Amino acid sequence: MTLARLAARHGVATVHSPSEGVTVPVPDATVVAVLAALGVDAATPEAVAAALDAAERADRERLLPPTLVLHREEDGTGGTGRPPLDLPPGTRLRVTTEDGAVVTGRDWSGLPLGVHTVEAQAPDGRAATGTLIVSPARVPGPGRRAYGLLVQLYSLLSTRSWGMGDLGDLRELATWAGRAHGAGFVQVNPLHAGVPGAPSDPSPYRPSSRRFPDPVHLRIEEVPEYALVGPERREELDRILAEAAELREQVLDKGALIDRDAVWEVKRRALELVLGAVEPGPGRRADFHDFLAERGRALEDHATYQALAERHGPHWRTWPEELRAPRAAEAAVRADPELAARVDFHCRLAWLTDRQLADAAAAAREAGMEIGIVHDLAVGVHPEGSDTWAQQEAFAAGMSVGAPPDAFNSRGQDWGLPPWRPDALAAAGYAPYRGLLRELLRHAGALRIDHVMGLFRLWWVPEGREPTEGTYVRYDAEAMLAVLVLEAHRAGALVIGEDLGTVEPGVREELARRGVFGTSVLWFERDWEGTGRPLPAGEWRAECVATATTHDLPSTAARLSGEHIALRHRLGLLSGDLERERAADTAETAEWLGVFERKGLLPEGPGDEEAEIRAVHRFLLATPARMVGVWLPDTVGDRRPQNLPGTWDQYPNWRLPLAGPDGQPLTLERLAASPRAHGLLRELRAGTEASDAGTAPPGARTAPPDARTAPPGARHV
Repeated sequence: MTLARLAARHGVATVHSPSEGVTVPVPDATVVAVLAALGVDAATPEAVAAALDAAERADRERLLPPTLVLHREEDGTGGTGRPPLDLPPGTRLRVTTEDGAVVTGRDWSGLPLGVHTVEAQAPDGRAATGTLIVSPARVPGPGRRAYGLLVQLYSLLSTRSWGMGDLGDLRELATWAGRAHGAGFVQVNPLHAGVPGAPSDPSPYRPSSRRFPDPVHLRIEEVPEYALVGPERREELDRILAEAAELREQVLDKGALIDRDAVWEVKRRALELVLGAVEPGPGRRADFHDFLAERGRALEDHATYQALAERHGPHWRTWPEELRAPRAAEAAVRADPELAARVDFHCRLAWLTDRQLADAAAAAREAGMEIGIVHDLAVGVHPEGSDTWAQQEAFAAGMSVGAPPDAFNSRGQDWGLPPWRPDALAAAGYAPYRGLLRELLRHAGALRIDHVMGLFRLWWVPEGREPTEGTYVRYDAEAMLAVLVLEAHRAGALVIGEDLGTVEPGVREELARRGVFGTSVLWFERDWEGTGRPLPAGEWRAECVATATTHDLPSTAARLSGEHIALRHRLGLLSGDLERERAADTAETAEWLGVFERKGLLPEGPGDEEAEIRAVHRFLLATPARMVGVWLPDTVGDRRPQNLPGTWDQYPNWRLPLAGPDGQPLTLERLAASPRAHGLLRELRAGTEASDAGTAPPGARTAPPDARTAPPGARHV
């Protein structure tokens, strides 16, 4: 029981419930390992007793928690937060706001939104300093109903792409979808920086850094210096362009998979040539220096990691000892001109990528998009990438994020992503989390958060143990949500939580209370607490993105045809008998098609796949969902999933281009000319316009964010 008490004090669960009414104990060895990762020795009964005594003594002597939270209503008054501080009589309080103003006493009702410093001085001489986060009550919602496209950017090649989709393609897609079809948003996969080196992990959900985008997404020809390359280097650049064209043709015409490593190789050479041959003009140079000043040490660390990885490999724990800590590595950079030049090169790549992201966001707004570009925040990072090197104190060493066993996966899951330490986040005033959100929200109309339940708790798996031997570790959800709401408010952005799968009671309700939209996928929306039948359209929640599928699920064409069952059977992924699985799938599909027919959404009758896909989206439009997302491959009848969970090299995850029903790749230009895509998008536009009453709900954003009218702090420095 003493170990359980100690674990509870640190948010470590000693039991978990895989299903209602079932409780499973967590192995003591797991609890001990997790506590060790939090800096708590629980290896022996004596150590447990000592740690518990130390924790209780620290609680008695502590004046302030490391982080406090207050919520402000929309009019800036009132609000709720932590219970009143239990301070000794005579304790003096002083708050210094982030703008430098000083407020004394306990009346904090007039404090502005922001991240402030609070100091306490007790009569007995004790003193403490903490962080005070004052956030709005809610994230603003969309001003009017909107539909948008969900796309894996790498898969969308145009006739100008270098072997994978890029930020120029994103800009073109947003402009076309907004101007020609009235789309309100385009949601993309995470564009985070990948782990350098080859072969790299093609998954966008296991990046090296979530704080900076990957320059592999750059449109090289749109780097301003590109056009200024002189004739003495033009021949070399033309050879690189020919290689890029070959990469594109291999994917579009010859059936090759997208090769991110090959694309980066030619882009890196082109960027080295362009940036080495052309000195930016004074205005461009000033812009770059402003970018360096704004991004500060975070950018310097990331660029330093990139440069060191080129020399020593991407896994920093194998580097020479003196390079394994960022501050120590600074001396090595200063003493090595070649290394310093590479750091500068990677800083420039971050700058160029940021500016093209800004261009895409601006194009979306200019095309009339209500929301704009929706960026995606992956749940974690690679254990030996840029972020874990630069912020080692914030991550739990020897731990990996995953999921416990459930009805769909009896072995549980280990995602190979180190978790943040909740105690380190609180001690730092959530600075690592705040910095991450600010970077991602710079050019986002909305932010999708993968596995949003991780703001409340995460399943930690100790290194060397099976996922079944993990346990939940709790985070301070109130503080995590306060930071999220504050940063989204400053950026004028919406927040969408991916809340699919196992969700503990109360989480969805708390997210909704704070204005965070959920994610509702048609095939999962059933009356689970009643009949088990498809949930009627009118009973869906309004504060969500309603979709037919996601990047981890079959396309709608594959679902309707049953091809996803055949694919899983070929790869040995079915848990049961093929015929039984096929029969169950056919019955489920027929049940949904019956719903569509009864509601008059499928006047053509079943059997016409294109009509059935339109019926699926007509149903989504019949729900009250404020946002409706259409998976871009569904607009052209693509049958292949972009990712097939449970596979590694058995299936080409994250490497497939957008294709038609026949599997032949389609360029962005052919997509824009597709009658099938036009027909579906016409339905979506008409449906959202017809169902929108034209009035914004309370707290809704009434105009797209703009740098000229965004609230203070929208452009972070």
